[in-house]
Amino acid sequence: MGKAFLTLSIVLLATVSARAEPAELTLSFGDHSERFTAAQLLARPDAARITIPGDVSYRSKMVYRAVPLLALIGEEAAHAYDTLEVRAADGFVSQIPLVTVEKGAEGGSVAWLAVEDPSAPWPPLPGKDVSVGPFYLVWEHPERSGIGSELWPYQTVSITGVRSPAHRWPQMAVDETLPADAPARRGQTVFTMQCMPCHRMKGAGAADVGPDLGAPMNPARYMSPAGLRALIRDPKAVRTWPGQLMPAFDETKLSDADLDAVIAYLSHMAEH
Repeated sequence: MGKAFLTLSIVLLATVSARAEPAELTLSFGDHSERFTAAQLLARPDAARITIPGDVSYRSKMVYRAVPLLALIGEEAAHAYDTLEVRAADGFVSQIPLVTVEKGAEGGSVAWLAVEDPSAPWPPLPGKDVSVGPFYLVWEHPERSGIGSELWPYQTVSITGVRSPAHRWPQMAVDETLPADAPARRGQTVFTMQCMPCHRMKGAGAADVGPDLGAPMNPARYMSPAGLRALIRDPKAVRTWPGQLMPAFDETKLSDADLDAVIAYLSHMAEH
């Protein structure tokens, strides 16, 4: 009895100790990697109080203490890569063009890394029992650069400098002979921003939240354009299951033109 009690006590102490460890954000560029706690980031001189009128995740106005993303990654690192791969704790992975972040210094949308103060935790997400913390990538004036809903990764665990998805995974790129204004070519861009955070294309991508949309069979091969459109607009109106995760993409998240472009991309990839 005494031995069992001692063993249980050790397990409980180890569990409490593990939970007490402060969460860290990993920042990686090439061979250089750094880890930051919330306290370290909040102590930065450029940490500021910002207001996000229409926060994508909370669907309301939110006020955060945050660090400017461009300053956090540094100029030298920024010039060495063209994409930021931002990974969340649940396997969601945003591919954010660095040029989009850099536009914030020239009148575009401004990217910030919001940091949750352990002494003043953020509220739970609507319908969930967890918040977006401790690290959350948010945007001021998202409309200026056309920032989509999937470029707001919350519960962020790492930010890594990488090459663009099409360079790392050529199998996801449309045929080179397509004209610049082809809907499928535009669809590749939209797919990268709005779909790749959860899905892969023929193995291309880093996320594991949703199924691969190119293998073993492209959905354009077994669903009509109307069916695909309905599924993307409101997945639960087409089919439901207990573990369903895909949100609805209404026109505020994905315009009709971008939706048509994504379907054109899927159809193109089904034939190539």
